[in-house]
Amino acid sequence: MATTVDDIRKLRELTGAGMMDCRSALTEAGGDVDKAVTILREKGIAKAAKRAGRETANGVVEAYLHRTGDYPPQVGVLVEINCESDFVAKGDNFRQLARELAIHIAAAKPRWINPEDVPEDVLDAERQIHAKRFESEGKPAAQIPKIVEGQINAFYKDNCLMKQLWVRDNKTPIENLVKENISRLQENIVVRRFARFDVKEA
Repeated sequence: MATTVDDIRKLRELTGAGMMDCRSALTEAGGDVDKAVTILREKGIAKAAKRAGRETANGVVEAYLHRTGDYPPQVGVLVEINCESDFVAKGDNFRQLARELAIHIAAAKPRWINPEDVPEDVLDAERQIHAKRFESEGKPAAQIPKIVEGQINAFYKDNCLMKQLWVRDNKTPIENLVKENISRLQENIVVRRFARFDVKEA
């Protein structure tokens, strides 16, 4: 299938990728725009991995207040994300990413950023709860540790920001959203910290 200018333009709008990258992805995908989006995302994530570890001494603190109808805000979020240069930190794309993360945090209520941030005592308690449950259900003793680790991975996806699915589409993990922006902006990006406030929660 021939690649059209309209397809390239549409793919650029969807992904922010360069024209040559879009043309190449569409050719590889046989003209299928959805497949081309997937190809570009996968390539972007691979490129982002190469930038991990680079120093991030610039960035922004984004604030978001969630309003419901005529009520004053009852949920608020502050999130700090860092990048390598002040040029990127001042850009619209980086600021939009920070905004999206703040909105996501307000909605998804993560407790930590990464799995390695979860305290060991919390993980130990989770493992004990699940182990006792599976023992009481009569699961084979040799299988319980593996089943419990599956539950721990599910716990990470529920409670760790980078493992959660983005509330915008419920398909893209937040870590992939960040990696796609790393590829697009050509700089390492790190979510440094966040705070979520809810007047209905103690």
